[in-house]
Amino acid sequence: MPARTAHLNVTGMSCANCSATIEDALADLDGVVSANANYATDESAVEYDPEEASLGEIYAAIESAGYGAVSETVTVAIADMSCANCAEANAEALESTPGVIEATVNYATDEAQIRYNPADASRSDLYDAIESAGYSPVREGEGDASGTDATDGESSGDAGQDARDAAREEEISRQLRLTLFGAALAAPLLLFMADHLLLDGALFPETVFGVSIGWVQFLLATPVQVVLGRPFYENSYKALVTNGRANMDVLIALGSTTAYAYSVAVLAGLVAGSLYFDTAALILVFITLGNYLEARSKGQAGEALRKLLEMEADRATLVDRAASETPHADGEAVDEDGTEREVPVDEVAVGDRMKVRPGEKVPTDGVVVDGQSAVDESMVTGESVPVEKGEGDEVIGSTINENGVLVVEATKVGADTALQGIVRTVKEAQSRQPEIQNLADRISAYFVPAVIVNALLWGIVWFLFPETLAGFVNALPLWGLVAGGPAVAGGAVSISEFAIVVFASAVLIACPCALGLATPAATMVGTTIGAGHGVLFKGGDVLERAKDVDTVVFDKTGTLTEGAMELTDVVAFDRDGEPVPDGGAARHVDPDDDLGDSDGDRDAEREVLRTAAIAERGSEHPLARAIVEGARERGLEVPEPDDFENVPGHGVRATVEGEAVLVGNRKLLADEGVDASSAAETMERLEGEGKTAMLVARVPAGTSGGDLIGVVADADTVKPSAADAVAALRDRGIDVMMITGDNERTARAVAERVGIDPENVRAGVLPEDKSDAVEAIQDEGRQAMMVGDGVNDAPALAVAHVGTAIGSGTDVAIEAADVTLMRDDPLDVVKAIRVSDATLQKIKQNLVWALGYNTLMIPLASLGLLQPALAAGAMALSSVSVLTNSLLFRRYEPDRDYRLLGRLR
Repeated sequence: MPARTAHLNVTGMSCANCSATIEDALADLDGVVSANANYATDESAVEYDPEEASLGEIYAAIESAGYGAVSETVTVAIADMSCANCAEANAEALESTPGVIEATVNYATDEAQIRYNPADASRSDLYDAIESAGYSPVREGEGDASGTDATDGESSGDAGQDARDAAREEEISRQLRLTLFGAALAAPLLLFMADHLLLDGALFPETVFGVSIGWVQFLLATPVQVVLGRPFYENSYKALVTNGRANMDVLIALGSTTAYAYSVAVLAGLVAGSLYFDTAALILVFITLGNYLEARSKGQAGEALRKLLEMEADRATLVDRAASETPHADGEAVDEDGTEREVPVDEVAVGDRMKVRPGEKVPTDGVVVDGQSAVDESMVTGESVPVEKGEGDEVIGSTINENGVLVVEATKVGADTALQGIVRTVKEAQSRQPEIQNLADRISAYFVPAVIVNALLWGIVWFLFPETLAGFVNALPLWGLVAGGPAVAGGAVSISEFAIVVFASAVLIACPCALGLATPAATMVGTTIGAGHGVLFKGGDVLERAKDVDTVVFDKTGTLTEGAMELTDVVAFDRDGEPVPDGGAARHVDPDDDLGDSDGDRDAEREVLRTAAIAERGSEHPLARAIVEGARERGLEVPEPDDFENVPGHGVRATVEGEAVLVGNRKLLADEGVDASSAAETMERLEGEGKTAMLVARVPAGTSGGDLIGVVADADTVKPSAADAVAALRDRGIDVMMITGDNERTARAVAERVGIDPENVRAGVLPEDKSDAVEAIQDEGRQAMMVGDGVNDAPALAVAHVGTAIGSGTDVAIEAADVTLMRDDPLDVVKAIRVSDATLQKIKQNLVWALGYNTLMIPLASLGLLQPALAAGAMALSSVSVLTNSLLFRRYEPDRDYRLLGRLR
């Protein structure tokens, strides 16, 4: 294979050294002939041998060097696939296309998920690759050279989904028409078969209008063979000649053609024997009926996502900024002065302000700038109770405004909205199959050739040793041989005819479809169930891993607690380092509290709070913000500090009015030579109440050491469902742990409130050490799920067996996580594990059925115990039963553990 050159648009380069780093990283790859990176144009050209290096490895090398390369991901619907081997053929054709980084093809959804380099490949190239493999892509969005849609954002996504839905509906209609056509012609043949088998030919005469009954059967069966058989013949040719592999269509074509051709030979007098036109026709009718039911079932499996997309808002009422600041009357459609106008939602841009009346859908993601109302977010989060929204609150597009009028400023539109993100995540998850699918893929790769060899072998053995085999089978406690067996063993058909019957039955009974559908069908339903309850899995592999979690590690702030810190206590200390009279009792302060019981106490405590607030003014930490807001609520001015330094994991160091001020933990003060021992009792008391206590000290300029002036404390509210979530996890036998930067005493107080064993608390963990803490936990042999929400949680989420980001988390955390919880509810961690466990149970149930069916039925057919038409019917029923079993799974609610046979406990 000749060398290829990839042209990449590189992101993240800031100097010439960056381009040299990228070139070195690429040069280290086996198979890379040359690599050039141009910092001036942000481009790179890589010449490589595709037999030794893949484009995916090139992208990975650039990313491991700390940079990025532009890529796009597209979903393409594919028609004409009949089994997992077809999906594999398409994947190979796509991955061999220049510019394609990776491709996964899902037989259950009839879709390919393709990541490609837009500089070297377009959608047209992808469509051509699928067609070269012998299949039919649903063409959409070939508007430009790069393959992106001619239209942008939501409209293009809707158009693509509409095209895929139309293709699926057309496939269902086509299979139905073929089934009805075949059934109409096969019905008389079924009567002929029943007359022959049950009535010994007493019902129908030997001739009809002077025409032999054999020729009547020929006239009825031939159109069925031509019309219904054509797709199987065409697909068999593509599979064998184009792709060099056998698929299910080959088995069907072999079985039906064998019965039809043998019957033609008998009718023409070339051989002696019985006619099997009825068998040939019924084989194709049964299989086509199975294809119709399968296509319908696939459509139903994806119905939940389509319904979700259908719930998107169609139109939006835009208001100008001046109008949005003026109250409007409820129910007003358009202002006479034109300050409001109704537009399609596609025309809404980021920054536009939209008016949302009671009962209307929020057009797109945004933030409330005016008004107050309850919003029904159940379609996205699964939470049935409407959520109160007011100024500054975020709202999700397509959720329903319940009662008040809201003015919302758009923050995300089109494909960037939460709803589109959910659909995209679920589709990507369905394209990434669990590891258990590898077993099915390995079996499927050899399945069809093995079935054909087995059928040929038994056909030959029956031809050579008919009496011996017939005697053996008749001795088994089973039903009799087809047609009583070969004539030499007392049967009604010749040896050669019986061998052909065995061959056809052994070919037709095997069902690779059931095996290929077992995992993707269940995964598709499982990921959809998760999305419907606010749990988004990033892949089927993640869905599989989550069930194996034996330890859940919660970050404290924002995960088990609300993450909204409030100032609760201010304690002042005198110059001797002792609590001021009446001021050392760690007394709770309210926003309207003037602090202190006497003027002296009040002044001392106000000074402590003012000093701490000024020092913390430059910090974005929640603890710092709580102190600053607490000071402002109590009427104190909080100017910027003269100088500010953040000390990660310990506190802050700032210059206030010419003096150094320290606000933080014991280690921070100890490092600066400040004695905080006099505050030990106060700190212990506050921390014992689950509060985060911080020491405040002044260090005069030009001196070593300093003076302790007070203690301030913040507290975070534990989420109402935190204790229930911990209890549910422990009921499942899962250990629950907590990681926090708080001190040991505060951390243990919170742990005891939610039911976590104090021994499972890792306190005082610096942000940069969280990932090390998770790795240490996993080094003990645990499979940990890390649950967090902040930027500093992202490394820990990435190294965990399963990383889970809470719904209110930062984009960085969500990007690093394997699972995203749309709500801020720790109970959804339990739901994620339940959905994972339930899906894997369903996959195993499907695989047991598929493997058990083939393991049982293939030997029966090989022993001559199954009539070919019945074998074809059983094969069709097998794949339909796997899909039906997966569809029944849609009724599962993850509020309880799943049990097979549909029972819940």
